Amino acid sequence: MCSPVRCRRCGKTTWSGCGLHVDQIMRSVPKRERCSCRSDARREAPAAPTSAFGALFGSGGRLG
Repeated sequence: MCSPVRCRRCGKTTWSGCGLHVDQIMRSVPKRERCSCRSDARREAPAAPTSAFGALFGSGGRLG
């Protein structure tokens, strides 16, 4: 079961648990009070590293 928790980074509300109940948890949290740290991290994340195998065989070599 999921439960609301306070984000250590921004202090806003996020969730903890299995992930199946996120909608139920966040439904009661106003949008301005919801943590967006994970969303921000995804947008700012560097490109995945390239593997030598992928570079040699043309798959782009993206890991992950």
